[in-house]
Amino acid sequence: MNISNNISTLQTNQSFLNSTAKSIEKSSPDLAKDMTNLMIAEDVHAVNITTIKTQNEMMGSLLDIKA
Repeated sequence: MNISNNISTLQTNQSFLNSTAKSIEKSSPDLAKDMTNLMIAEDVHAVNITTIKTQNEMMGSLLDIKA
């Protein structure tokens, strides 16, 4: 697990969300596809945030043990 990988994935996910939002703005969006994409992106985002929080807690614990 590497925080930079998670941050990169978050940035990719943000680009995906932006493209889905632009698709929804079109005059005839495919709402079923776009809503599914938004739900998937939301789940990916939540998993990445949880992973980053866990890595942060682990690093804090390691620093506490070392101190």
